[in-house]
Amino acid sequence: MFEKFDLSQELIGGIQKAGYKKPTSIQELVLPPAMNGKDILASAPTGTGKTAAFVLPAAQHLLDYPRTKPGFPRVLILSPTRELALQTGEHVKMLTSHTKIKSGVITGGVNYGSHSEILTSTTDILVATPGRLLDYIETEQFDSREIEILILDEADRMLDMGFADTINRIISEAQWRKQTMLFSATLEGAGVIRFANEVLNDPISVEAKPSRKEKAKIHQWINLADNKEHKYQLLLNILKQDEVKRAVIFANKRETVQTLSGKLLADEVPCAWLEGEMPQDKRNSAVARLRQERVNVLVATDVAARGLDIDDITHVINFDMPYKADIYLHRIGRTGRAGNKGTAISLVEAHDMLVIGKIERYMDEKIPRRIIQGLRPKNKESRVPLKKIKVKRSTAEKKAKAKKAKNKKVKKSAKK
Repeated sequence: MFEKFDLSQELIGGIQKAGYKKPTSIQELVLPPAMNGKDILASAPTGTGKTAAFVLPAAQHLLDYPRTKPGFPRVLILSPTRELALQTGEHVKMLTSHTKIKSGVITGGVNYGSHSEILTSTTDILVATPGRLLDYIETEQFDSREIEILILDEADRMLDMGFADTINRIISEAQWRKQTMLFSATLEGAGVIRFANEVLNDPISVEAKPSRKEKAKIHQWINLADNKEHKYQLLLNILKQDEVKRAVIFANKRETVQTLSGKLLADEVPCAWLEGEMPQDKRNSAVARLRQERVNVLVATDVAARGLDIDDITHVINFDMPYKADIYLHRIGRTGRAGNKGTAISLVEAHDMLVIGKIERYMDEKIPRRIIQGLRPKNKESRVPLKKIKVKRSTAEKKAKAKKAKNKKVKKSAKK
């Protein structure tokens, strides 16, 4: 139970309102050291409750040491995307709903004037995307000197998106902070570790291993395709299956998103779409339509691979394969959330097999291949996706094999 962490009753009330029954593995690992003011370096898969893991100790700090005068935010949470920032903002409001803590969200893609209230009135916790926040810092509309706790959410994604210089500027502006927490989906990249070493002070490193209940089963498979049109026919067939209740379809380019959503609408498959160049209000509207079940299909670029927090997405479909293995994991992490089962289907052409090999090595498992009757691939390259890989044997194994063959030969001669 959350009571064991010495959280205030106001926060316990927020936890109950959010529907949390007991702490997840990442919360168990992070809360004790974070509430003691330690810097945190944490790795946790998506959908395992990491937002509450950093919001709760930050909120408790604000309650334990209430502000003595109005001012700028004391807690800053940086998020890589607008969608994630908005959803984190919702979590903050929910968890602090029984307190007097005030929170706000600043993102790009909206009118600068819409943030005037946050910038001119007292805000305790601010969730922001790096680019827009730096704009306000440079125009002296935001003062970082009051930040006591800095949280970098999905730091690996922010670095991948080219925010390193921007984040470093913000970090240097918040140099009087007392605590820093860095969260990442993985801690495998050298860039993330190097960055963590620069910004964290003697951190506690934690890596969550989700329990079986937290780690829902995501069924994955590949449907082989001859070309784009064949892929579309496979997609159409999949979307018409009864078990597909709510799906997110990923494409690599916004042009593909627009073309694909247009074709689906023409084929009477209601859908919304989401891509990076859309104005923020339209992006919010697209996510709201899916969340409110006005449509059951969302076509998106990787702008939605992180930050799309909807628990009951049943299917993720890769119309285009991502360029990197870790992005594949972030995509399929949109399904199988909150203990639910999920399905991830990849529509794969012959030229995609190289990245499929990378993904399988990254996950250390082979993704099954499936055929849809009536839509079998015709190209030979599609029917035979991978050559057999020769396993290299060690010298000891070779000697053992030779000895076994020799003994077998001796026994055969003895029988004669």
